[in-house]
Amino acid sequence: MNKEQIVSQDPQVMHGTLVFTGTRVPVESLIQHLVAGDSLDLFLDDFPSVSRDQAVAYLQMTLKFANARVA
Repeated sequence: MNKEQIVSQDPQVMHGTLVFTGTRVPVESLIQHLVAGDSLDLFLDDFPSVSRDQAVAYLQMTLKFANARVA
């Protein structure tokens, strides 16, 4: 899955907030759920327009970015 299939950013959608592609769900919502101790399944139940593949790919992409920044 490439980045464009995972996330998008458009000034016309949610005022340019980074969202999951094809949705109006900010990626920040996933992070907030996880920080609060919620499971990925609960997030997906709350936001059914986000696919499991998108959510997992976003987390993997974020982890790769974080690891690259630390190195």
